[in-house]
Amino acid sequence: MKKQFDTLAVHAGEASDGPLDLPLVRSSAFGFADAGDAAARFQGALEGPIYGRWGNPSVQAFERKVAALEGAPACAALASGMAAIHGVLATFLRSGAHVIAPIAVYAETAKLLRDHFMAFGVEVDFVDQRDLDAIDAAWRENTALVWAETPANPVLTLTDIGALSERCRAKDALLVVDATFATPYHQRSLSLGADLVVHSATKALGGHGDAIGGVVCGDHERIELIRKRGVRATGGMLAPDVAWLLARGVKTLGLRMARSSSTALEIARRLDDDPRVEDVHYPGLGSHPDHALARRQMLRGFGSLIALELEGGAAAGARAYDKLDVFTRAVSLGDVRSLVTHPASTTHASMPGTQRLAAGITDGLLRLSIGIEDVEDLWRDLDRALG
Repeated sequence: MKKQFDTLAVHAGEASDGPLDLPLVRSSAFGFADAGDAAARFQGALEGPIYGRWGNPSVQAFERKVAALEGAPACAALASGMAAIHGVLATFLRSGAHVIAPIAVYAETAKLLRDHFMAFGVEVDFVDQRDLDAIDAAWRENTALVWAETPANPVLTLTDIGALSERCRAKDALLVVDATFATPYHQRSLSLGADLVVHSATKALGGHGDAIGGVVCGDHERIELIRKRGVRATGGMLAPDVAWLLARGVKTLGLRMARSSSTALEIARRLDDDPRVEDVHYPGLGSHPDHALARRQMLRGFGSLIALELEGGAAAGARAYDKLDVFTRAVSLGDVRSLVTHPASTTHASMPGTQRLAAGITDGLLRLSIGIEDVEDLWRDLDRALG
């Protein structure tokens, strides 16, 4: 029987008999029955745990759960979202390869490409991926990988995954989508044409602000390569205790995202009508330039993130930021609590100023991550801060 999202979130990856809750296995190594058993497991001829850096039953259960939500054949869990991003890039890039990345992208991803991979001979172009002509113009004979982030951090621009996928398949390039802002609840990136999808599980997948992890989903062959090169070879494995926390969080992902995205849409509408607010970035608004794409590409709503600019620019933004009370001043997102971030001075401070401005990340931009609090409490907090 085909199961729906919330049912998969609760049951996928877990046994139907035995302990009702996911067992937590902390062992760093696992015993073998005999020499043949040991050799067969190391050669991949026999399934079974070997060593914590190679895999762990608690981690594997979490991986199966996320894979089911993404509709993916396989999933690899890593120690953080950035470990997952590095694992993909280190697995599939070699010196002389060319990457097309979005100009509006998480600053640490840009920094990794710019400061690390470019130092090892990888070429990178950052382009506005909403402009397919710009992508075509940036394409080279050695383009090996296209990195997309949709919705983008923090300005919430969207990339047409299907259109990008057609170009990648025609030119034999890998398409990787960071869908952290969307989550599998709002976007099934693989079904839209992506080869791999990445999430910072620290964010909405875990949802409680108490665990750091990352995941990559895709076909068995590519995920196994990531396991070998990005997990086992580098020690980037996810700890079993963290996997247990993240799997617990995933069980309520649908409930949390339904609530937070509904609240986010209502807050975005009120902000859009407020004369104190200069601009609101939220793909669920008809005024958003990518609204039509969001309606085609996103599922069950438009996510829990809002970006806004106030009349008065940076000074007004700083005043509002300091006056918020229900919103917690912190980085991260996708939490049960609502968070507010000033990207230019925090999450995107490492991005060169020219790229930051080209991506629309001004000094007055605030990013709101909507949690599960009451919508009226959140609005009263914002209304008081804007005053």
